[in-house]
Amino acid sequence: MARISLVLAQTLLLLATAWAQPCTHVLRLQPGQDLKQSLQAYRAEHNLQAAWISTCVGSLRNLRLRLANRSESSQFDGCFEIVSLTGTLSPDGLHLHLSASDENGVTIGGHLVDGNEIYTTAEIVILEEPELRFQRLPDPATGSSELQTRPRQ
Repeated sequence: MARISLVLAQTLLLLATAWAQPCTHVLRLQPGQDLKQSLQAYRAEHNLQAAWISTCVGSLRNLRLRLANRSESSQFDGCFEIVSLTGTLSPDGLHLHLSASDENGVTIGGHLVDGNEIYTTAEIVILEEPELRFQRLPDPATGSSELQTRPRQ
């Protein structure tokens, strides 16, 4: 029951701030930059508290992902088109998932890790809710740090 109350409280908080327009951030990465490290640096530089990826297009050289139910990352050699990038950015960290396709259109996706080098470009639009703060707090039900939403103070 307490878990349902927490979810209800978070939902009401989101509805209460729904009239606020998200701030839009546009970022273009250059060849050789690391996708995740660049997003972490941008988040810190702009003090993003409750942000999420709206869209991302671009390409990578040598894909690195942590695949489902694995603790180690996997590397795939070659050039890849970014098909999608989704997730949240907060002071507690980034939680991002990436899908990319190779020259044959074969697509693979997983948890974004360091080591994804931009090949030609990455054009990224990030949205931020200025009234909120995302936090990642331990959840006893999952054993992981999970997203929580709080008012920004």
